[in-house]
Amino acid sequence: MATGLSQFKAKSSFLTHIRSPPPVKACHRAAVVAMDKNQSYWATIEADIEAYLKKAITIRPPVTVFEPMHHLTFAAPRTKAPALCIAACELMGGDRDQAIAAASAVHLMHAAYYAHEHLPITGRPSHKPKIQHKFEPSIELLTGDGMVPFGLELLSRSMDLAKNNNPDKILRVIIEITRLTGSEGMVDGLYRELQLNGSNIDMGIIEYVCKKKEGELHACGAACGAILGGGAEDEIENLRKYGLYVGMIQGMQNGVGKNNKGMEEKIEKLKILALKELQSLKGKMIEPISSMVEPSLVVV
Repeated sequence: MATGLSQFKAKSSFLTHIRSPPPVKACHRAAVVAMDKNQSYWATIEADIEAYLKKAITIRPPVTVFEPMHHLTFAAPRTKAPALCIAACELMGGDRDQAIAAASAVHLMHAAYYAHEHLPITGRPSHKPKIQHKFEPSIELLTGDGMVPFGLELLSRSMDLAKNNNPDKILRVIIEITRLTGSEGMVDGLYRELQLNGSNIDMGIIEYVCKKKEGELHACGAACGAILGGGAEDEIENLRKYGLYVGMIQGMQNGVGKNNKGMEEKIEKLKILALKELQSLKGKMIEPISSMVEPSLVVV
């Protein structure tokens, strides 16, 4: 599978200063072209991940296992974390095949926790199921439990299926994902969110929930992609922090904090912090990955 970065020929310098800017109409046309390129880039990644998951999770015997797993995998809403995994790998010079299993595993972790979070049971504050429930709560609970190790199985198999993937890289990615799904990762964020009541919630609690849920999910995706792409330690950490900020922005825009005052200002600060993490990646084509935060800030 060819790398998606070959589609891009635009400059990748970070917020290049232009002494004599072109006319407004020309700037607008350039921005539209850049946005179209970036949207096409992300669309190809999403399509590749979906195709990989559909091939990996076909409805096959035992049907009692794979039918609910297939349903819950694709019933969960998409996040940017799996696509960020592949984009980070390609940014580091890796091939898309190297990260497709890891990206799919990241989505399976998200889908499993989303299924658990939205089980059709009583006793949860302000609980409103957001997915179509085709199976009994006990089946969805057990299936979610099974999706986590299945994602790790996809990763272990990728050592034989993808070139340049070695056991050390795969083991490190597995450690990243198990930390994400552990009691101090997304579980902690879900638990704290269930304790939130009312509209006047402390900003610190909102930030914590967004960090533990969406933030660390995206940080994990970015770090895993950078590891598989052969990134240096400082590059892996830069992309991990970038992913963290991207995820927190997603959580604040669409999750627990979306209706709270002062959120827009916090989001803008997070965008600046996210883009700063890309500044040190000199010589890299950062345009596609930086567009995930703020397309209007990407200079063509």
